[in-house]
Amino acid sequence: MVWREYLFDLNGCFTVPIHEMNRYQTTLASLALTLSYLCAMPAHAAREVAGVRFDDQTNLASQALVLNGAGVRVKMIIKVYAVGLYVPHKETAPAGVLNQSGPKSVRIVMLRNVSAEKLTDALMEGIVENVSPADLRALQPRLDELEAAMRNAGEAVKGAQIQIDYLPGIGTRVTMGGKPLGKDIAGEDFYRALLKIWLGEHPSDRNLKGDLLGQS
Repeated sequence: MVWREYLFDLNGCFTVPIHEMNRYQTTLASLALTLSYLCAMPAHAAREVAGVRFDDQTNLASQALVLNGAGVRVKMIIKVYAVGLYVPHKETAPAGVLNQSGPKSVRIVMLRNVSAEKLTDALMEGIVENVSPADLRALQPRLDELEAAMRNAGEAVKGAQIQIDYLPGIGTRVTMGGKPLGKDIAGEDFYRALLKIWLGEHPSDRNLKGDLLGQS
C-alpha cells in the first residue's frame, strides 16, 4: 500500500517519504564523519619512526622543505638514532638528492646514549668511505673543524636532537638541542659529503638509505 511509504506526524498527516528520509540520514551521517576526520587531521601530517615524529614539511632559510624519507640507524640489533631528511622536493635516487640545489636538512633524534667519540668517529668513517682521496684532501681542514666541535659537545644522550642544515650562501650548520656546534662550515661540497654518510655507495646502513630515499 502507498501509505506505508510515508512517515506520518501526530496529526495523521504525512511529511517525508520514509525512503527519502533514510537517504538524507545516510548522507548526513557520511558528511558528519568526513567533517570529524578533517577536523582531527593536523595542519601538517607526520611520519613516526621508533616513536619519533617527523613532520611532512618544515621551513629552512625561508624556504619550504618536504620530508624525503625517515628511518632508524640500526647497528647490529641496536637502534641508535632516528633520522629524517628534508629537501626542496622529493627524490628517490641518491644523485637527485645530492645534486639538488637549495637548503637541506638532516634531523637526528638519539634513541640511546652515544659518546662524542663514537658518534664523531662513525660520521668521519662514513665520509671517508664515500669520497675519493682527492675530495677527502680538499675536505680535510673542514672535517677537522667539525670533528673538534662534535668532540667538544660531549655525549649525545637519548632524546638529544641533532640538526645538520645546509644554508645556501652560508654553508653547513650543525646544532644540538638548538645550540650551534662550532662555526658554520663553507661549501656545498662539504654538505654533499655529509649526506653520503647515509646516501653514498657505501652507506652506514643500507636499509636506512632506502628509507631516506622514500623507497620503503
